[in-house]
Amino acid sequence: MSIMFVDVVSIFVKGGNGGNGMVAFRREKYVPDGGPAGGDGGKGGDVVLEVDEGLRTLMDFRYNKHFKAKNGENGRSKGQHGKGAPDLVVKVPPGTLVKDEASSRVIADLVKHGQRIVVAKGGRGGRGNIRFATPQNPAPYIAENGEPGEERHLTLELKVLADVGLVGFPSVGKSTLLSVVSAAKPKIADYHFTTLSPNLGVVRVDDMKGFVMADLPGLIEGAHQGVGLGHQFLRHIERTRVIVHVIDMAGSEGRNPYEDYLKINTELKLYDYRLEERPQIIAANKMDLPGAEENLQKFRQQVGDEVPVYPISAATKQGVKELVFAIYELLETIPEDAFLLTPVTDEQHVTYTFEEEQPDFRVYRENDIFVVEGEKIERLFKMTNFNYDEGARRFARILRKMGVEDELRRLGATDGDTVRILDYEFEFIE
Repeated sequence: MSIMFVDVVSIFVKGGNGGNGMVAFRREKYVPDGGPAGGDGGKGGDVVLEVDEGLRTLMDFRYNKHFKAKNGENGRSKGQHGKGAPDLVVKVPPGTLVKDEASSRVIADLVKHGQRIVVAKGGRGGRGNIRFATPQNPAPYIAENGEPGEERHLTLELKVLADVGLVGFPSVGKSTLLSVVSAAKPKIADYHFTTLSPNLGVVRVDDMKGFVMADLPGLIEGAHQGVGLGHQFLRHIERTRVIVHVIDMAGSEGRNPYEDYLKINTELKLYDYRLEERPQIIAANKMDLPGAEENLQKFRQQVGDEVPVYPISAATKQGVKELVFAIYELLETIPEDAFLLTPVTDEQHVTYTFEEEQPDFRVYRENDIFVVEGEKIERLFKMTNFNYDEGARRFARILRKMGVEDELRRLGATDGDTVRILDYEFEFIE
C-alpha cells in the first residue's frame, strides 16, 4: 500500500487567549482595611511548528487543518495569578516552507530536525485589580480581560530536501538510474509519468561519503505554467544543489536529445530564473541502444563546454560509477544551505514578527453610524471588562488621548450618535 504524497496544504492557527484578570479584595480576619487582591490571568499558549525528520509528507494536515492553543487561566483572589497555557507544538517534515496566506510572504524555511518557529503567539494575561492600585485610588474596581491570541491562515509547502535532483522528459530513465545508484525502489515502467511523486534515495560513494538524490516527476513543455505535473515537479527542484539532466541519447521515442536539453532548461528558467544558474551535469542515458553513440558525438558538438556530459546506461550500469563520483565532487564545492530561501541557524527557536507600520486607528462614516477601526483599539476593547464602571471610564480616557473623540467630532459626530467598534455599538456623549 503506497502513502499519498501531499506537498501543499492550508491550515488555520490561533494562539490561546490570555486569562482574565480578577477584581477581588482581601477579606481576612483582623485585616480591617484589606486592599485589592485580584491576580493576573495566565498567558495563552503559542502555536509552534517543529521539524520532525521522521515525517515525509504533509498528509497529517489533509484532514486536521485547525490548530488552536489553549487559553491561559483566569486570575484568582488573594493575589494568585492564573497558570499559563502550554504551547501547541505541531510537527512538520523537513523541507517545509511556511507562508502567510494573506500576503504570500515567506515566514520560515524549516529544514533542520528540531527547528522551531512560533506562528501564532498566545495573548498575555489580563491584569488584576492589584495592578491598578494607586495612592489616589487604593481600591480600584478594574481588571483587564486577557489579550486575544494571534490567528492567521498559513500555507505549508513541502519541497523535497535532496542534494541532487534528476530532471528530464518522462521515460528517459530517471527512476531506473535512482534504483541503480541507491536502495530506492521507485515504480518503473515504459509509459509516461510513472513517477507521480518524488522518490528519494541515499547514494553511497563509499562507507563514509554519500548524498541524497531525488527522482522527480518528468517535465513536459509548459510545465512552468502547470501543464502536466509541472508545478509538482518544479517546486521540489528549487532546493537541490546540483541538477542532473537525464537525456535519452538514443532518441528511442523519436526525440532529439539536444532539443530535449534546450526545452527542459527553458522550463526551468521560466519557472525560476535562478535555476538557470544551478550547477548541472548531463547524464547521457541509454548508451547501450543503437544510434546513441552517433547522437552523443553530435550532442557534444552542440553543447560544447557549457556543461559536463557523462555517457551512461542505467540498465547495464555502464558509466554510472563515474557519474556518481562527478556528482559528489561537485557537491563538495557547494554549501549545504546555498539555495535555501532563509539561512539555517543553529538556534532551535526562531520567532517572526508580523507587525508593520500602520495608523493607530481609522474612523469613517457608514450611513448614520460612525465606525472606529484599528488593531490597538480593537485589542484594547477586547481586553476591557465593561462590567465595572472604572474599566469603561479607562477605555474612554485612552480613546480620548489617542485622538479618537476629536476625529469623531471632525467627521460630524454629535451627542447621541451611534459609534461602532467591532460588532458593538454605543452612543457618542459630548
